Amino acid sequence: MPRIIVFISSALLLTFMPAAAGDPGSSRTLKFYHTHTLETLEVTYFENGLYLLEPMEQLRVFLADWRNGDPHEIDPKLMDILWEIQRVTDNNDTYEVISAYRSLETNRYLRGKSKGVAQNSQHILGKAIDVRLRGLDTRKLRDTALALKLGGVGYYAKTDFVHVDTGRVRRW
Repeated sequence: MPRIIVFISSALLLTFMPAAAGDPGSSRTLKFYHTHTLETLEVTYFENGLYLLEPMEQLRVFLADWRNGDPHEIDPKLMDILWEIQRVTDNNDTYEVISAYRSLETNRYLRGKSKGVAQNSQHILGKAIDVRLRGLDTRKLRDTALALKLGGVGYYAKTDFVHVDTGRVRRW
């Protein structure tokens, strides 16, 4: 039976960082389903212009390397990109997570199996996520992420997911 993690908000604050876009005073909530662990998470990670410490910790654990369980800090800007995609598309449904943080060990393993895995992947920095958004065609997800110009965007039509990262703006 999958473990269900639900967290709505916290009074603990991580740091003040300006919003990527939208109303900086608004709260930002995201819903996730991890396709490998079958876990779910609903988290308000940003409120009143501040990132919240406990929700960011929950994201660190939830988005850990699913192959070995290693957690890693997740770039809050990555969550902002996902939130901005939902805002622009008016779709507040659940993100299906295929991959997020990857340990160096996992990244080396995947590089041995595929030429498409970068040696210095944004995944190993906690700055990338591979997702689908329920109720939104992955081509529309890709196009929206590209139009935002907030980082790298990769489209994998055969396996039906989109890679989003907070690195430099690029596409593949």
